[in-house]
Amino acid sequence: MALERDDLHNSAGGKRRRPRLFRRFGRNEDGTAAIEFAILAIPFFMLIFATIEACIAYAGEQLLENAVDTMGRKIRTGQITYNQGKTTDMDEGAFRTAFCGEISILLKCDPSLLNLDVRQFTTFAQVPKGIPRVGGAADGDLDTSKFAYNPGGSGSINIVRAYYHWDVTTDLVRPYITNVRGDSDSPQYYLMVATAAFQNEDYP
Repeated sequence: MALERDDLHNSAGGKRRRPRLFRRFGRNEDGTAAIEFAILAIPFFMLIFATIEACIAYAGEQLLENAVDTMGRKIRTGQITYNQGKTTDMDEGAFRTAFCGEISILLKCDPSLLNLDVRQFTTFAQVPKGIPRVGGAADGDLDTSKFAYNPGGSGSINIVRAYYHWDVTTDLVRPYITNVRGDSDSPQYYLMVATAAFQNEDYP
C-alpha cells in the first residue's frame, strides 16, 4: 500500500510539475534574439542582395548608354568609317572590340549577351523605334534577324543600338525587373537597351 501511495504521489507530483515546466519555458527568454535573427536573416539578406543587384544593373545600363554615345559620336564625326578606303575604316569585328573596351569594366562582351545594330537610313522616319522581339511578344527574346553593321558616310543618317542581357540572380527582384523570358516560363533576363540616332557631319 505504501508503494501504491508513493506511486500515486509521484504521479500527481509529475502532473503538477509539467505545467510549471511549460510556464517556465514560456517565460524563458534565453536565445530569443538568436531565434528572431534566424527568422529575419533570410529576407533581410535577400533584400540587401536585391538592392545591390539593382544598383549594379543600373550602373551597367548607364555604362552601356555611355558606350553607345561614345561610339555614335565617333561615327558622326568621321573618326570611325566603314568601307570607304580610309585609315579610319573599321569592320564589324573591330567596332565590337572597341565597343567592348567601353563596357568591359562591368559587362561581358559575350555574343550571347551583347548585341549591336549599326545601320544607315535615308530618312529619320525609317529609323526603328521599338525593340524587336521574337514573335512580337512583349516579353519575348530579342529578334536580331535584321541587325547589321553598315554605318554610312558623310551626311548620312545612322543608328547605333546596343542590347545587353543582364542575368538577374536575386529571386526577390527577378519577377519585377526582368523583361525577357528564359527557357522556362519565368522571366530570366533584364534587357538593357541603349540607342543613338544621328546624322553624320559633312566630314571630308
